[in-house]
Amino acid sequence: MSDSRSNSTPDILQISIATDKAEQKWGNNALFSPTAQGYQIHITESDPLRSMQKAARSLSNLGIAKLQLNGLGWSKDLQWAFYQGFCTARNHDGVGFNNEQGEAEQLSQLAKCFSFAKKIINDTPEMLSPVALAEQAEAFIRTIAPAGSVSSQLITGADLAAAGWHGIYQVGRGSNRPPALLVLDFNPSAKQETPVAGALVGKGITFDSGGYSIKPTEGMATMKCDMGGAATVTAALALAILQGLSQRVKLILCCAENLISGHAYKLGDIITYKNGTTVEIVNTDAEGRLVLADGLMCAAESNAPLIIDAATLTGAAMVAVGGEYNALFALDKPLAARALQHAANEQEATWQLPLEKWHQHQCPSPYADTANSRPVKGGGAGGASNAAGFLSRFVPEDGSGWLHYDLAAAFNNSANSYWAAGATGHGIRSIAATLLSETSGKS
Repeated sequence: MSDSRSNSTPDILQISIATDKAEQKWGNNALFSPTAQGYQIHITESDPLRSMQKAARSLSNLGIAKLQLNGLGWSKDLQWAFYQGFCTARNHDGVGFNNEQGEAEQLSQLAKCFSFAKKIINDTPEMLSPVALAEQAEAFIRTIAPAGSVSSQLITGADLAAAGWHGIYQVGRGSNRPPALLVLDFNPSAKQETPVAGALVGKGITFDSGGYSIKPTEGMATMKCDMGGAATVTAALALAILQGLSQRVKLILCCAENLISGHAYKLGDIITYKNGTTVEIVNTDAEGRLVLADGLMCAAESNAPLIIDAATLTGAAMVAVGGEYNALFALDKPLAARALQHAANEQEATWQLPLEKWHQHQCPSPYADTANSRPVKGGGAGGASNAAGFLSRFVPEDGSGWLHYDLAAAFNNSANSYWAAGATGHGIRSIAATLLSETSGKS
């Protein structure tokens, strides 16, 4: 990304903001019109960010590969809305930011983190095995973090079962490519006695066939995105570091391919977790919560007072909030209220859905403490809350300090007026802001 202080790049289309409506000849309420140097955007006062994003999407559809934001009126939020609308799965770096208000560096930091997340989510599942996901996430954090501030542990294959991480192992054992658990430790003090202030946990299912509860073709075609939670929390940690994170934080990625083979886990199997909880498998397509359970227990072992997990977890969340919002769940209501305010400050639409302790018991089993879902399509009514209730069995302190994001807005199956097809990065800013705010002052 570049920043501009003048109109010194005549070979690149210049994009400015107009203070008046477009001339009638360009159509009723046209969002942009041509100038001698490029185009001017006519944003609407009622919803300036969405109109800016829509205009940028339209400009991208013209086949323009690179342009420069120029002139007055470019706030940070307007520039970011333009970036989100303009960028596609193939083009993450076509926007030159305006530095009139000295915000180009912040925007470039955002773009760097979003570009990582979008690229890795949009990668083909053949390119991104569970181990490759873990390795690429670690490599990205190491390019961001100060030298000597990062250490990590990667556990793969049968070693997961030996270490007690049975959820990740069982979900991933059907694939020839081994499942993996990455535990990355960002510790800027470099002192082992420094307490962990926060932990981020991400679902990293690099491809989800549904297992023996196999998905139909239309449901499986975009399942390369099912590691969106892992990409989101990795990018959020990177962004927080760039924005001055000084506290110790653990990044925990739960990575696996959910495939069918003679060695795959099956309906009727029972998994016994580290904390003694037994889980009957009634739907092998409800695998995300099985791997996150391990990640949440790993986070709890660090004694972090703040635990945030993110996952493309349920279709029920998308039914509830649509594709423009992420769903937030928490037993800690004051923390949820603060997280919602951080999301609003970052212009990331987020909506809190119900979660109470009794949601733990919404998926009963006669053979185990709980089932991993209900044996009906989509997990039945309240499926997103029931999944969050399942996860709440694996967090400490009755959920105090824990947030769960169901990333309904992290990926678009097809393009629309505001977004290109593919990953959006929605949730990165909210999680980074919450991490920074909630860990500040802890030592």
